[in-house]
Amino acid sequence: MFDTMTATKIVGGFCGMFLVFLLGNWAAESLYHVGGGHGGEHAQAYTIDTGESDSTDAPAVVEASFAEVYAAADAAAGERLFKACRACHKVEDGENGTGPHLHNIVGRAVSTVEGFRYSGALIAVTELWGPEELNAFLEDPKGFAPGTKMAYRGMKDIEDRANLIAWLEEIGR
Repeated sequence: MFDTMTATKIVGGFCGMFLVFLLGNWAAESLYHVGGGHGGEHAQAYTIDTGESDSTDAPAVVEASFAEVYAAADAAAGERLFKACRACHKVEDGENGTGPHLHNIVGRAVSTVEGFRYSGALIAVTELWGPEELNAFLEDPKGFAPGTKMAYRGMKDIEDRANLIAWLEEIGR
């Protein structure tokens, strides 16, 4: 069977093999990374000037202002978006769910729904629910009013927010 000398030879063979692989790796690294290692100024052996700048900055995307997007909003699309809100909010006047009712919300003062306990976070941030305030709140509720009880993560698309606010304004008339 195996004695200690045979086991020592096997372990020594594996260590020697590992050492050969490490030395081979070191030799390959020194051959193929001539320019001083990773991320050096000239990592390539020869750089071809194409006339373009080396800047990797993407062109800035100009986002339309909320007022422009809101002016072109589609209230019918906003009604479909309200399905996500329906779990906590009602649109009928005086009918609260987990959240306050949203009937006539656009232009309404904050914390004026009877029978609903608001968190102080909303009252401290704004006095009136105008389209701009609703847009900021729907984009990131916890960012707009830190400490709010609303657990919604936010609606990232500006057009979706504008459509939803347009629909809420339409049903409040």
